[in-house]
Amino acid sequence: MKMAVIGAGVSGLATAYALKSENHRVIVYEKSDQIGGTWVYDPKVESDPLGIDPSREVVHGSLYESLRTNIPRQLMGFFDCPFFTKYGESSTFPSHEEVLEFLSEFARDFRLVELIRFETEVVRVERVDLRNDQWVVESKTNELSSNEIFDAVVVCSGHHTQPRVADFPGMEKWPGKQMHSHNYRVPEPFRNQEIRFCFRYFSSFSFFDNM
Repeated sequence: MKMAVIGAGVSGLATAYALKSENHRVIVYEKSDQIGGTWVYDPKVESDPLGIDPSREVVHGSLYESLRTNIPRQLMGFFDCPFFTKYGESSTFPSHEEVLEFLSEFARDFRLVELIRFETEVVRVERVDLRNDQWVVESKTNELSSNEIFDAVVVCSGHHTQPRVADFPGMEKWPGKQMHSHNYRVPEPFRNQEIRFCFRYFSSFSFFDNM
């Protein structure tokens, strides 16, 4: 079968590897110029610190500079490619640089890179027609659009680009700066400032510790 995979992050690479292992014809669409998805560090932040302005320029990454994983490397490897400590660190919880290096090596060793169409954004996925189980994928590269037919499509584009912002009474009256952790990179701009946190998930605790 001819298969499309959208995204070349962890999920996309794992999916491409599994489909390739079953002798399917696989094409991976990746909007950026490299693999890694959320594990690619980008020092840029969005113009809207809360990330709610629909007209803002979206920055895909949410990593801060000193981020380490909050799950051990022993649980992050693949069946045929365990995440050993040969990437310059011995920590159980690797840095984001080490995770990206591991993913890059995985993609090279299992010849996944040759399946990827970099700098190609998928703008539409639609069934060919109601009587047909095939799908049309419309993509855009350098403003040039193209359509291609696939037997199946796997969406692996992630869900960490859009910040989930808390909504509580009085939020709009807060006189100080408000920002989402999606737009945090380094602690220096906040030095000697009093900071209030509103958080819920485990990743927030590591963010709190870093600050």
